[in-house]
Amino acid sequence: MTDPNAATELRILGIGGFPEVRPGADIAAMVGDRLVAAGLAPEAGDVLVVTHKVISKAEGQLVDLDTVEASPFARRYAEAWDKDPRQVEVVLRQSRRISRMERGIIIAETAHGFVCANAGVDASNVAPGVVCLLPEDPDRSAAAIRDRLGERFGVAPGVIVSDSFGRAWRNGIVNVAIGVAGLAPLADYRGKHDPAGYELRASILAIGDELAAAAELVMHKLEGRPVALIRGYLPPVNTPAGTGRDLVMDPAKDLYR
Repeated sequence: MTDPNAATELRILGIGGFPEVRPGADIAAMVGDRLVAAGLAPEAGDVLVVTHKVISKAEGQLVDLDTVEASPFARRYAEAWDKDPRQVEVVLRQSRRISRMERGIIIAETAHGFVCANAGVDASNVAPGVVCLLPEDPDRSAAAIRDRLGERFGVAPGVIVSDSFGRAWRNGIVNVAIGVAGLAPLADYRGKHDPAGYELRASILAIGDELAAAAELVMHKLEGRPVALIRGYLPPVNTPAGTGRDLVMDPAKDLYR
């Protein structure tokens, strides 16, 4: 059976013109202002994808490496692989569990449950000698932006907080959803039948990740365009809203832990 709510066309609009974001900045107000400047206002069903970097900056999730005292372990690892021992130390502090640590690469589980390179600690697009951490609670950040935009425009769009993750078995990185508010991050097709009558038994689509990845095509890494508006997306029927945590695999089902 086909889904009568399936979208056949999407528009993805990159929203730029943002000033440098500093701790304490009002991200929801900045996003709203840039939408107005672009002649846009949220419509029912719209989804906004916001890169986590601007949220982390606004929330003060920045670490000055000059304030970090590296442990002997961090120093030994950094020396072996030509890394900054202070940055290695920050990665270790942000890690709940180290999955793999070799060849100068650290794959770690964060306090959020994400398994990613360097526990999400990133030195790009910040001042020299500073690293950026993930938001403490990306779902809370997404919900706050959604609520504020709803108050301002009368329509609350779905909001995705995105970050770039590597992928097992594949080269390259893609945007994924680490925070979600106002939409279903997963679409569960189990129990439905394809046109040939086959019953789907394992098909759960990561809608949040798909939307985040699509948005990156207009956001770009180097263009200073941290927000994208997705228009025309229609969620599958009977898919309640969820959070980014829904996209984190249960450790009991993870064959690689």
